[in-house]
Amino acid sequence: MFDAQVTSRQLDLAGRWLRSFGEGFYTIGSAGHEANAVVAAVLHPTDPALLHYRSGAFYCVRAAQAASGPTVAGPAGPVTGTPGDADAARPSGTGRDPAADAPDVGVELFEATRDSSDEQHDAATRGEAPAAAGRGRGTDEAPTGTPAAGAGWEAADGPPDAVDGPAWPERPWVYAEAAGDVLRGMVASAREPIAGGRHKVFGHPDLAVVPTTSTIASHLPRAVGMGLAVERLRRLETRRAGEVDTGDEASGTPPWPPDSIVVCSFGDASINHASATAAFNTAGWYDHTGLRIPVLFVCEDNGLGISVRTPQGWVESALRSKPGIRYFAADGSDPVRAYAAAQEATAWVRRHRRPAVLHLRTVRLMGHAGADAETAYRSPAELAADLDRDPVAATARLLVEAGVAGGDELLARYDEIGWQVRRVAEEVIGEPKLTTPADVVAPLAPRRPARVARAVADAATRAVGPGAAARTEAFGGRLPELAGPLTLAQSINAALTDGMLDHDEMAVFGEDVAAKGGVYGVTKGLRDRFGPARVFDTLLDETSVLGLGLGAGLAGMLPVPEIQYLAYLHNAEDQLRGEAATMQFFSQGAYRNPMVVRVAGLAYQEGFGGHFHNDNSVAVLRDVPGLVIAVPARPDDAAPMLRTCLASAAVDGSVCVFLEPIALYHTRDLYAEGDGEWLAGYPEPGAWASGHVPIGRARVYGVGSAEDLTIITFGNGVRLSLRAAAALADEGVGTRVVDLRWLAPLPVADIIREASVTGRVLVVDETRRSGGVGEGVIAALVDAGYVGAVRRVAGVDSFVPLGPAARQVLVSEEAITQGARTLLAR
Repeated sequence: MFDAQVTSRQLDLAGRWLRSFGEGFYTIGSAGHEANAVVAAVLHPTDPALLHYRSGAFYCVRAAQAASGPTVAGPAGPVTGTPGDADAARPSGTGRDPAADAPDVGVELFEATRDSSDEQHDAATRGEAPAAAGRGRGTDEAPTGTPAAGAGWEAADGPPDAVDGPAWPERPWVYAEAAGDVLRGMVASAREPIAGGRHKVFGHPDLAVVPTTSTIASHLPRAVGMGLAVERLRRLETRRAGEVDTGDEASGTPPWPPDSIVVCSFGDASINHASATAAFNTAGWYDHTGLRIPVLFVCEDNGLGISVRTPQGWVESALRSKPGIRYFAADGSDPVRAYAAAQEATAWVRRHRRPAVLHLRTVRLMGHAGADAETAYRSPAELAADLDRDPVAATARLLVEAGVAGGDELLARYDEIGWQVRRVAEEVIGEPKLTTPADVVAPLAPRRPARVARAVADAATRAVGPGAAARTEAFGGRLPELAGPLTLAQSINAALTDGMLDHDEMAVFGEDVAAKGGVYGVTKGLRDRFGPARVFDTLLDETSVLGLGLGAGLAGMLPVPEIQYLAYLHNAEDQLRGEAATMQFFSQGAYRNPMVVRVAGLAYQEGFGGHFHNDNSVAVLRDVPGLVIAVPARPDDAAPMLRTCLASAAVDGSVCVFLEPIALYHTRDLYAEGDGEWLAGYPEPGAWASGHVPIGRARVYGVGSAEDLTIITFGNGVRLSLRAAAALADEGVGTRVVDLRWLAPLPVADIIREASVTGRVLVVDETRRSGGVGEGVIAALVDAGYVGAVRRVAGVDSFVPLGPAARQVLVSEEAITQGARTLLAR
């Protein structure tokens, strides 16, 4: 434990040393938070962990736990093994027996001095720090602090001389591999094992440490989702244990053992963030309903958010008041009591499968980061008081007072580890960096269209083969391809049903999707077909809805959350931008969160809504790197596009937004009332492969000669443009109407080809003039060297008002027709 804490402290010093000559790029450290080592020590090495950026000691302990082969004993015993061999020793997966791997990192000492009386337990739970048992047994004076921040980092020529007196056995440094991981992150090395030089994060697939790129609580909703998924998969595995193996591998293997719990750490300032509030509320809400979510939240409370102080007592008051979440507390400067509290909290969550929070009081040493001159806002007395509570010194003091080691020995060990860290730091400086744009974006959003197409074809084969009977039963004996022409909503419903049949791991959830079947009936009947475990209602909070999806996807499920209206998504956009879209990017594909987010949106609902139910703002989605945005306009596009999104999520881990035009859900007619031209039949499985719609491919309609004008549009604009094209055809104008279908990535090749056919392009964009989709279309034309005429018809830069006033700011057929005439007159 001491070695892990010292390694973490020396890594902080190394980060500042590297920064001093321009070779390091990250100086936020863990100094003062090294007590999180005890949290790692009481967990199983296979428990998934989402760690904040002051988790150096936790990461070191987890790395030692997960290494197979050698056993890491407590401080009283030797450590065998060869430092640096951890890469070869680490197992290839996370499905291991925790008892076979987990070392007793610090267990012997802490359990030997632990007082298990009710009084001591109550004190630990309250966060008090009674005197540690066993003090006074040592004969050497314990160190009262750590060496100066720069000690050993300016001109270290080698390890310090050995200290006479073998009071504790010679100990190999078992944290070399963990130190290398962290240092590679600091220098942005392409060999860093999780982000590959893209960011400094704590993460490793073989350690069950999931990278988090934010410490303002945006990872907490994901943790709740992971907890819900872990428990669901545990129960599913329990049921399967008594079933005959059919050889069906569609649902895969859960990534973590069935008794796993999720641990999620964050700082005290983060509890004030809306994402944290959402996560705590969701965990408590589900616990209140009887669902089990085995999540241990760990709030590491140093009392500061950079320079903003957390009011005394606020964290405890806030965390204690969370309904459905058990509260535990400990002082990180008392390692014995901190260990006991962490052990009790972990055991409680694992036994009861319910959420809890461990309030771990810490200090912050060496400032927020290297550039933080905290003397500008903290007094010398306050800084000295924090130094007196240094967790590294506290562990050293415990070792001395327990008679395990002498103070001089521990100081020598501190210096020796510092030299070892320095040596590793010097080695990683010269490692290669990311040098090309292609290198940087390689893991962002992998696209394997051939595999996606094959997945769609395989689903069709299963639907008419081994899954035929189940499909007939799910549709109540009336298959959708035999039901006649369908609306957009009906086609999506049928495609969701087929998706649920083909993907055992798929779940549909959101506000009102289960009992009600969706506000617009799109999910009607799904719960009856597949049960409440796979189709369920959530609480009314979009951040939590997406967080559940993020966690479920990471746990091996295929989540399909619904956001009831596009305007509601804006409350939760960072769950897509900062969490979903970054996971593969910052883990080099080692972790992924496949997800298809269904969103009802866009405008033109007659006589209903105002801007919350007629939102036409998609710019924030198109700005997210790697995000797929699908917008089906017609029923015969909706089903194949949804199948493509599901297949892409399953095959490539894609994060897709399936934006469904509300106004077209139940539209039946195109040109005249009763013509039924907007309806379409549902394809039978035998036609799925031939009718496959790849990501980034448009659809083209020819009206008249189709030689005079190209209209490029999407969503509601498709129907409006086809009606306008019919009117233009009466005037002798032939039009090509291009339905983009995909807003990200745009079908650039199709845009260029269709524009070149006529040399006149009218972009019809139902979103806003500023930041709208049309800007991207025109930019694509310019980048490709298009030299023909181009004009744009777009929505006004306004929110959509209520009632007839909406027509004043939205694109109309008349505006399209007039725009076309103006373009043709040039």
